[in-house]
Amino acid sequence: MTKKRFNLSGPIAFGLAVLILLVFVPINMIFSYYDKVIDMTPSKKYTLSEKTIQLLDECADTDIDLYFLGDLLQLEANPSYIPLYHTLTALGERDNITLTCFDPNEDTELADSIDPTGTLGVSSYDIFVKSPSTTKRIPLIRTFQQDSNGILEYTGEELIAGAIYLCTTGQLPTVYFVTNYGEKSLDENYSVYADEIRADNYNVKELDLSAGDIPDDTAIIYLAAPTRDISDSDRDKLSAYIDNGGSLSMLLPPCDTNGRFKNIEYLLEKFELTMFYNDVTETNASYQLQNPDSEQDPHYFRVSYPIPSEDSTEDLTTDINQTISDGIYTAGISNTRSFDIISSDNAMIEKAAIIENLPTAQDSGEYTCASAPMGGDSQTAEEAAALTNEPMTFGFYSYNKQTGAKLYVIGSDSSIDGNEVTVTTYGTRMLTLFSNTWLYDSDVDMGIGTKINSYDTMHFSSAEEAESVLRIFTVAPIVLAVIGVFVWLKRRYA
Repeated sequence: MTKKRFNLSGPIAFGLAVLILLVFVPINMIFSYYDKVIDMTPSKKYTLSEKTIQLLDECADTDIDLYFLGDLLQLEANPSYIPLYHTLTALGERDNITLTCFDPNEDTELADSIDPTGTLGVSSYDIFVKSPSTTKRIPLIRTFQQDSNGILEYTGEELIAGAIYLCTTGQLPTVYFVTNYGEKSLDENYSVYADEIRADNYNVKELDLSAGDIPDDTAIIYLAAPTRDISDSDRDKLSAYIDNGGSLSMLLPPCDTNGRFKNIEYLLEKFELTMFYNDVTETNASYQLQNPDSEQDPHYFRVSYPIPSEDSTEDLTTDINQTISDGIYTAGISNTRSFDIISSDNAMIEKAAIIENLPTAQDSGEYTCASAPMGGDSQTAEEAAALTNEPMTFGFYSYNKQTGAKLYVIGSDSSIDGNEVTVTTYGTRMLTLFSNTWLYDSDVDMGIGTKINSYDTMHFSSAEEAESVLRIFTVAPIVLAVIGVFVWLKRRYA
């Protein structure tokens, strides 16, 4: 009689399984208790990048207040928002950073202290980075973006790191309004609009070009409502600024002057645009809008914001058209002149209309805007009169791809003038405000970039090939399992 041999493979396997559970379950509980994670994502979505850590080390001596206007636990509970949760908590662990989370609707006093002037705007789930000298706001919607395939990309660390850099260095870019060429001023006419610019994280100041050179911190230069031409010296300064890739926003309403604005025309020509010396009104009563006195006014009328063509690389009108279709704003303009393109074969300058008058009906080719001469000379008066009942353009963008210079120009400043703006022309106001981001992005590029999930994919040339692979991956494990069971049954008493 042969001796029965004991097979210990089963008890050993069971013992190993129990041992693994005894080791890894406590480890997992410890990591959960101390809120520790092992970031296995290729882009390291859940940990701070080396560039962020380097920035934090460099500003370790500066006290920073970090505010999240919401509940961190809600971020942690939402899988899509977990990257932001880990960024905020990691920053809050720094000795010089104080992280405060609260509901702005409940703690209004704290919300007011973050934005005492009301220029930045306080909304739920916003992020604020505040140093002793500077405050920067980051809307939650900007921390997550969808790519063309609908995949959610995390940009929060890039934006927050850039905000920390700006707040610790105090280097907010500045939007300058040129003075000395009109009767309007930043304080008396454009103060509310200036606050809206500040809410987008810019400084806003006046600039006397005759007093010296253009400052190094210049982001955008506004030339708003000039009533006389700029000087030769100031033209040369602005021309050099453009040649070096500067951004210019020109709001040029009609004005009754003798002679042409030769130097302003010179700057427009650098962007292959020209201005008409006219005052445009709408004769079609159904297109007329109300003025500040709530009276229907031919100087206030409906317009369109043309969508970019397929050849355009720049897009200034999609966002504003979305707000128009949602019924938030009205596409209207007031007290405007018109512009045109100077023909050129220069492929390096891209230009396109952004505000146009409306035809009487779609594709009708008939227009009802009148063009009356104003300012200029006899030649410009003849050109202006010929535009009546013709298609007209009241705004353009132009982009020099070689130098990086950008121009936003419209024939009116009424939409940003607190004494003239109406609800009916707010669409053009917002288009002008949105254009600032196109002219100059106030966010600092920290080189961190977006962080996305990485997905492994398999590509098949046909449905038959895909079904074949699926059968292999499905059948093979089953066959192996059956073989394993058969072998175990045969050897269980061996």
